[in-house]
Amino acid sequence: MNDQSPNSWEARADAATFYGFTDLPSVAQRGAVVLTHGHGPYVVDVHGREYLDANSGLWNMVAGFDHPGLIQAAQDQYARFPGYHAFFGRLSDQTVMLSEKLVEVSPFERGKVFYTNSGSEANDTLVKMLWMLHAAEGNPQRRKIVTRVNAYHGVTAVSASMTGKPYNGVFGLPLPGFIHLTCPHYWRNGQAGETEAQFTARMAQELEEVIAREGADTIAGFVAEPVMGAGGVIVPSQGYFQAIQPVLRRHGIPLISDEVICGFGRTGSTWGCETFGFTPDAIISSKNLTAGFFPMGAVILGPDLADRLQAASEAIEEFPHGFTASGHPVGCAIALKAIDVVMNEGLAENVRRLTPLFQAGMAKLAEHPHIGEWRGVGLMGALEAVADKATKRPFDGKLSVSERIANACTDQGLICRPLGQAIVLAPPFIVTEAHLEEMFTKLGRALDRAFAELA
Repeated sequence: MNDQSPNSWEARADAATFYGFTDLPSVAQRGAVVLTHGHGPYVVDVHGREYLDANSGLWNMVAGFDHPGLIQAAQDQYARFPGYHAFFGRLSDQTVMLSEKLVEVSPFERGKVFYTNSGSEANDTLVKMLWMLHAAEGNPQRRKIVTRVNAYHGVTAVSASMTGKPYNGVFGLPLPGFIHLTCPHYWRNGQAGETEAQFTARMAQELEEVIAREGADTIAGFVAEPVMGAGGVIVPSQGYFQAIQPVLRRHGIPLISDEVICGFGRTGSTWGCETFGFTPDAIISSKNLTAGFFPMGAVILGPDLADRLQAASEAIEEFPHGFTASGHPVGCAIALKAIDVVMNEGLAENVRRLTPLFQAGMAKLAEHPHIGEWRGVGLMGALEAVADKATKRPFDGKLSVSERIANACTDQGLICRPLGQAIVLAPPFIVTEAHLEEMFTKLGRALDRAFAELA
């Protein structure tokens, strides 16, 4: 519905809101969707229309939109101690307990945690940590950060430079010293006649060549999402991390796992790095950390980086970085409850239980003549639209095919996310078999409608 009368919610949204990451032609034509509340995996707009949110808000509302335990945790902490910082050696008891819990559930035997307000800030912080650490160890030239094309790591100037997306060019990014390797997407980037194993070997060889070209002594770290979420749910080729990690170790380059999307159950394991069988030097966490009930991010340092960064900080008597709301007591209380909800109330188990059904539904939709590939792991997946299935030829970008599909989904009462020429699904962990059936039925209808318009 696009009610543009002067006092409508849609008109008020347009008049006073500067939209980010929003397809402006769609909003101009269709109007914004203004929501009032949610229940379970559904959200409701100002007109009373209900939508099954198949993207968990922005990947993060994994316990749904009205979980009573999370609401109570927030209310209780607001009544007890509503706000504080984590500077000057003063921090809340909730902050201490969350740090202990995050180290406990991490793949690290020990470590330390630094808090931010978002995943972008956490990745930004991680880069500053690496720069400071290397300088303190006598290697100030080790400042280059290696990521991958199509990776998404955030929107600050530094984290956007890490992000391998062309749209950051409008900001004059990336900054110098940020290097993007080939996206490890075998279906799209594999060469003619190349096996998946050969593709993986080529990705490792490319890393070797880049290190040789740039100089290992100039590279501060390698940052990677286990699954590229905002790149379109791109699952790495088989054995990818097992191929690249020895290269990084040989050259003394830390491997950082960006788990903002993958962390806390989305892939079927607590961490995406566990799903793909590698142990990083640090983990970046956000989104599912609080089940979307509070803005929070965290850098979880493994023992080696924790010890080295502690030594670097002690040499100058502090780590001169932080945010007013770092380690906010309400956010920490919610995070503690969210971790308990996901890990101990059956949500993580539900992800594992429903993964076969979810993937079967994706595979069925991928039989459509204009779906070139389905891909995913756990409860995150994508369908890639193609103009020609045999050649994998994409649609003309001007056709905005994924936006067409997403808009058709919205008309069906289903929220999906368009990414490039893919449509992405990442439902909350509380969904049932019936919810998945509803999701796939509505998406199937939307695909038929969108592709019929392009015929």
